[in-house]
Amino acid sequence: MALFTYKAIDASGKAVIGQLEAVNPVDLELRLKRMGLDLVVGGQAKRAGGVGGKRIKRPDLINFCFHLEQLTRAGVPLVDGLADLRDSTENPRFREVISGLIESIQGGQNLSQALASHPTVFSPVFRSLVRAGEDTGRLPEVLKSLNENLKWEDELAAQTKKIVMYPAFVGGVVLLVTLFLMIYLVPQMVGFIKNMGQSIPLHTQALIAVSNFLVKYWWALIVVPGVLAGVVYFLARSNPAVRYRIDAVKLKFPFVGPILRKIILSRFASVFALMYSSGITILDAIRSSEETAGNLVIQEGLRAAGQQIGEGKNVTAAFQDVGLFPPLVIRMLRVGENTGALDTALLNVSYFYNREVREGIGRVQVMIEPALTIVLGLILGWVMLSVLGPIYDTISKIKI
Repeated sequence: MALFTYKAIDASGKAVIGQLEAVNPVDLELRLKRMGLDLVVGGQAKRAGGVGGKRIKRPDLINFCFHLEQLTRAGVPLVDGLADLRDSTENPRFREVISGLIESIQGGQNLSQALASHPTVFSPVFRSLVRAGEDTGRLPEVLKSLNENLKWEDELAAQTKKIVMYPAFVGGVVLLVTLFLMIYLVPQMVGFIKNMGQSIPLHTQALIAVSNFLVKYWWALIVVPGVLAGVVYFLARSNPAVRYRIDAVKLKFPFVGPILRKIILSRFASVFALMYSSGITILDAIRSSEETAGNLVIQEGLRAAGQQIGEGKNVTAAFQDVGLFPPLVIRMLRVGENTGALDTALLNVSYFYNREVREGIGRVQVMIEPALTIVLGLILGWVMLSVLGPIYDTISKIKI
């Protein structure tokens, strides 16, 4: 089907502008009729960077869950609630998706079935929770939980970016200062040092060698890391074994690895608790939670635990046998099983790890700044000692 841009009017005469997939203009008009809209003008649109040229981000889904939860809780019919969302959404791509949902529901599907038509927008976990809400008659409560979970994921993503962006920025500043010294300042002093006619110390020779290399091959600092990153990315995408090794290294990386593990476990515990409390079985919740891990090592552990639970083991023993989960998770699982409040216990795990992630990121940031300052100071000291040392030696030998 082709993508059409349209302008239509609703029953109250309000103009609606959006995009919708259709076979042809006649099919577009029929689809809009089923949505309660009268086509004014429409034409085929170009797909650029995804439908509508704009990606659907997490804040769009947060607003979707919040408004739909409020409207359904107030007793507004689902189609009317989605129509209000469509008219108030600024993202043209998301407006098209909501229009498709309205059309699917008017065609006889329920909300979870309509969501399945857009797998790139609504994750399997999202669809499973909505389906559980429909089956249990708790759709508003599920949408509220989804809204809170998406907000938490958005905050977690911001914290993860913070731990990466800050060191990258400070490290970039240190690298630029070092390159300035080696490529611009040191070459200007080399000629003067060599013309003094005395033996050059070993540390000065090393500085000159590094400077000459960077002057000739500065481009290698840009090309080689880029090529290596591209090769690693390609191998990770095409070879699961390589990606598994990379994911394993990520979890063992100093300082960052433990924080990453806690982020993954916090996300798993939160999603698992949300699905379990919504009436989804433990095995289905584990299978869906695998996709939220984002790390093949953790995914393999969850898959192994799910298989053992399917064979008859209790949840605590299965997770303990896998050997990937820390004592806190195992202890909380045991308490949850014994008390019959597994979801509450896992939410406690999520809260605990989320707090530790924030504190861990703060500690890493506090450590990075002085560490990089020390590195920069050592480089500056090396340059000054190597350049000014020979000059001082020459001046000290001059007899007045």
